Amino acid sequence: QVQLVESGGGLVQAGGSLRLSCVASGRTFSSYNMGWFRQAPGKEREFVANDWRSGEGTRYADFVKGRFTISRDNAKNTVYLQMNSLKPEDTAVYYCAADVRAGGGYDYWGQGTQVTVSS
Repeated sequence: QVQLVESGGGLVQAGGSLRLSCVASGRTFSSYNMGWFRQAPGKEREFVANDWRSGEGTRYADFVKGRFTISRDNAKNTVYLQMNSLKPEDTAVYYCAADVRAGGGYDYWGQGTQVTVSS
């Protein structure tokens, strides 16, 4: 069982920045693929970014390329999402997720953290 706890959400003006953090339990964090997703009111949850097992690369949704950066600190069992140049349409609950089976799908999800971007 892996527990994920997100933090760092809040209210920010358009053009501002936030850094989300997600701390994972478990002894083999470096072997997890980690992802960030978001869900806006009335919309389905969508992929934002992921970080393959440490050192294997990252992938981003087109709508965040050049603005968001995913990174991880294996010593702290933490994955981050640095969000710059935020737009009102980035307003959503952001979730981190862990794929512990190396490509088997995201098995574990955090509780989410609210990000609100005002215009």
